[in-house]
Parts: sequence; C-alpha cells; structure tokens
Amino acid sequence: MKATAQKLWNDDAGFVVSIELVLISTICVIGLLTGLTAVRDGVVSELSDTAGAVQDLNQSYSYNGVTGHSASTAGSNFQDALDFCDSPNDISGQADNCITFDGAPADEF
Repeated sequence: MKATAQKLWNDDAGFVVSIELVLISTICVIGLLTGLTAVRDGVVSELSDTAGAVQDLNQSYSYNGVTGHSASTAGSNFQDALDFCDSPNDISGQADNCITFDGAPADEF
C-alpha cells in the first residue's frame, strides 16, 4: 500500500493537462455566468413588455338590447376598472408602474 501511494505521489505525468483543464473550465464558467445574466435580463425585459401589453388591454364591453316580434333582450355593459397600481395618466408602451428596474444586481454575500 505504501509503495502504491509513493508511486502515485511521484507520478506527475498528467499535471500539466489537469492545470490546463482547470483554467479552461474556469474561463467557461465565467462565460456561462455572464451569458446567463444576459439571458435573465432579456427575459425580465420581455416579461415586463408582456405585462404592460396585458395591462393595456381594455376588457370593457357593451351590447344593445334586441326586440323581436314576441321576445326581447335587455342590453348590458361592463366598464374595465384600473388595476391596483395603474393610473389614468399611464402612457401606453412604457414599462409598467408596478415593475421597477434597479440596475446591476447586488452582491448577496
């Protein structure tokens, strides 16, 4: 057992290859984190755009009554109310009032 441990301790045939692999994998992880951050920012931006589009939908409707020979129906209407964070002065096509962009992410440690 001691001879095998001494043999492994003295063997440095794969040392240079392992250091290169560690450096390459470190560079790949740093690039992956940067790419995932860009994807996260893009997804948040697109979801904000989708939320603003849904917010701008007007769900109001109305229809008039109909009268026939022996039957009639009454008309009806519904007015869409503002959401809890909306105001009547909101500009269409801009970020939602409820969504804020704070800038760069903070260090969590």
